Amino acid sequence: MAIAYPRLVVGPHRPLAAAICLLAVSNVMTNEVLPSWAYLPWSLAMTAILLWLALGVDRVGPSRLGLGRDTWRRGTLVGVLVLTAIGIVLVVAALIPPTSELFEDRRVGEVSALGMAYQVFVRIPFGTVLLEEVAFRGVLLGMFLQRTTTGLAVLASSALFGLWHLLPSLDISEVNPVLADAFGGTGGAVAAVVLAVIGTALAGVVFCWLRLVSGSLVAPILTHVGTNSLGFLVAWFVIRSG
Repeated sequence: MAIAYPRLVVGPHRPLAAAICLLAVSNVMTNEVLPSWAYLPWSLAMTAILLWLALGVDRVGPSRLGLGRDTWRRGTLVGVLVLTAIGIVLVVAALIPPTSELFEDRRVGEVSALGMAYQVFVRIPFGTVLLEEVAFRGVLLGMFLQRTTTGLAVLASSALFGLWHLLPSLDISEVNPVLADAFGGTGGAVAAVVLAVIGTALAGVVFCWLRLVSGSLVAPILTHVGTNSLGFLVAWFVIRSG
């Protein structure tokens, strides 16, 4: 049975602008205002509102958001394969002395075993990954696809994904000793932030490609879980065993 969404009379670009503004507000709230305990419920609420904007207001079809049921199996297969490859790369990198130092993030080292489990299995997948994938590879990509070419839609969504990481990357050189050595001083700190934004934008292109090739949002979700949750888990063990 089809879901009856409230019909709103809006301009052709207003839902897209509203989604971008909502994400901008959410970014400031989660990074600068809200306490840590509010991160998960806030992210889930933002995910629901963004889906309502796309499905109920902008009338983007579920398949264009990567939510079509007929693509879930293919998306899961692609996602599991990529996640496995990421896990192998992370473990190998953690075992090699020159690259193992990259996992020494002070924020990870201060987390208890229970806190690590919460981060890896709850906060990251259901707070960070779910919101970011629904927002950037689902809602924004789908809205852009209704208005422009695939290439421009991918670039626009990925550029916004890079800017999304601007605030979180401001202290990147302070919490990792390797990055602190590489990007010392004010100029180095600025360079670290710029590289972080560009790097996450490029990652966004890869996530978009996985989403479009598989036809499902499941593929980038599993891939994102691999980079974030597995990365956190490996870093935690590297620091604790050091």
